[in-house]
Amino acid sequence: MELSRNGLKKIILMNGHGGNNSFLAFFCQAQLASAKDYIVVLFQPDPDQATMTQINSLKKTTLDGHAGEEETSMMYFIRPDLVHPEMAKTQSGEDQARLKQLPYAYTGIWWYAKFPNHYAGDGSQYSKELGAMLIKSDASQLAELIKYLKTDNSVKKLQEEFNTGAQNPANFR
Repeated sequence: MELSRNGLKKIILMNGHGGNNSFLAFFCQAQLASAKDYIVVLFQPDPDQATMTQINSLKKTTLDGHAGEEETSMMYFIRPDLVHPEMAKTQSGEDQARLKQLPYAYTGIWWYAKFPNHYAGDGSQYSKELGAMLIKSDASQLAELIKYLKTDNSVKKLQEEFNTGAQNPANFR
């Protein structure tokens, strides 16, 4: 609401941390609880097949998650001074599967059960080329989303239609 009060009516969220995925989707959905004079859109990159083929040809690891090959490569491309390859092998980034026997359930401790060292994969296998490709892919898609939202008001129109109908649900089509 504060961003809107200051004139921003189209807000794009870009997740900088995998642990926020579910919350950010919920946050966007929760925007429908009451009428707003702004929209919130969650950027969700989706590399095309050609880009994925190039990315996969550069990758050296199979398990790759938090602080793994891709994230370390992106950080190396952006800020190489923050990458410390000597630290990558000091603890395991392998899935420890400590709750693999838990049937039919989700628990908030799932990440720690799998990755108690708080990273997944092998960050020692990074490359500047891979990092550049990943960053540029996301950046081009984000630019495309920004261009679209600058000229298109479909989300706002649908949100207004929804809110109008929600005021009188019995007559909502």
